[in-house]
Amino acid sequence: MDEIGGNKILLGSNFTSIFLDFGMSFNKANDYFSEFLQPRKGNGIMDFIEMGLLPKIKGVYRDDYLRHCGLNSLKKPSVQGLLLSHAHMDHSAYIHHLRHDIPLYMTEESQLILKVLEDTSVISFGETLEYKQTFHFTPKKRVEGFKRLTGKDARIERELNIVKPYKNFEIGDFTIKSAPVDHSLPGATGFIIEDNKETLVYTGDLRFHGRKPEITKKFVKESKKANPHVMISEGTRIDNPSTETEEDIEIKAKTLISGFNGLVIVNFPVRDLDRLLTFYKVARETDRILVVNLKQAYMLKLFSGRGYPELKDVGVYVPKRGWGLIGDDSFVCWDGKWLCGSEIDESQRSSDFKNWEREFIEGDNTVNYMDLRKDPEKYLFRCDFFELKELIDVKPEKAIYIKSVTEPFDDEMEFDEKRVNNWLKHFNLCPVYKMHVSGHASGPELLEMIRDVHPEILYPIHTENKELFKVLEEDGIKVVYPHQSKKL
Repeated sequence: MDEIGGNKILLGSNFTSIFLDFGMSFNKANDYFSEFLQPRKGNGIMDFIEMGLLPKIKGVYRDDYLRHCGLNSLKKPSVQGLLLSHAHMDHSAYIHHLRHDIPLYMTEESQLILKVLEDTSVISFGETLEYKQTFHFTPKKRVEGFKRLTGKDARIERELNIVKPYKNFEIGDFTIKSAPVDHSLPGATGFIIEDNKETLVYTGDLRFHGRKPEITKKFVKESKKANPHVMISEGTRIDNPSTETEEDIEIKAKTLISGFNGLVIVNFPVRDLDRLLTFYKVARETDRILVVNLKQAYMLKLFSGRGYPELKDVGVYVPKRGWGLIGDDSFVCWDGKWLCGSEIDESQRSSDFKNWEREFIEGDNTVNYMDLRKDPEKYLFRCDFFELKELIDVKPEKAIYIKSVTEPFDDEMEFDEKRVNNWLKHFNLCPVYKMHVSGHASGPELLEMIRDVHPEILYPIHTENKELFKVLEEDGIKVVYPHQSKKL
């Protein structure tokens, strides 16, 4: 429990049980697994259970995975719903393993982000909005025999409920309100939960220094008004006394870039649309075009009209794919004759890309490595760890690199950081200009929030420094450290 993330909170009242989030524990996962050593899908949930990644709770896991392993599945789920606070992996990733008949409750923005992840990712355990039956065979339609159930035939839609801000809804004994908060991705929310005995407030992850501090302040006000008996609060930065703001990043980046006539490269989180907005403003104010990747282009399309840049306002980077049919320096053999990739029919080039990508590679705002190489001063190029290989084609001769992501906090991230630094040194992109603010409130802000709400009991979670909450007992707030349940 002494970690940042991995939220899986079970809440029960009389005949009703619900989950608050169902996320991945990065610490535990990284203890046993890595990019090339992953749990086996062919073993259902058993690899996850064996290594302690999933709790041993009856009546919550998907029927196909259990039956595949020779285990019985209950006729009805033992929990009546899951409340998702936001779409970060440490809160949402293990929804994949839940039964399809456990209803999901989330904001519309969280649903859109999960849709992007589900449509664009190729990971083995990535089903959240959809549930695809596995280990099923079905009769063939026109001939004798059986075939594996795949594609559309295997899909079962999960029950998805979109929650509205401060509108009551009920799950069994619970009356619940979604209370939006500001965080480092759209759609984050806390929850105010009541039964016939008491009220509980769950913060999810929140901050007061982002672009929408007013919604977090309203959450605090409404939580106080609810007079909760229990509060479950995140404490990621309880040990950190101060915080910069998104506006601070904007000012620093604009000052750094102004007057620079080379390529500017920036790395920021793919789902953080507030950070994308920050660098969009920086690009616009320094006469540049912000260039995003295909996944972010898809996200901007879905978030059109919600206060973020429109797809037409950014550049969309089109990378080389398997056949490398972009540019004048790749050739293919066409009926015995070697032709430049740019001479090949458009349909052949588009076949390199996935179906969801093709919409974005044909627009007027596409950018490729040749554009960045020819006119580097025109662009602010978003390039993360997985896109560093694009620099081989871009060949930046004069460039600035801005790191706008969190610092490494585990061994796996430390190894990745070393690799990143090797790439940056190779392309003379040092020094690195670090410009990042957290998605989490500072220690003083957290303590002020909890004192203002003033629950009788506080459960600190999502923290490695739970003991720092003990100071609240001087205010008459009982601090209880949560524990991991062994079974339901």
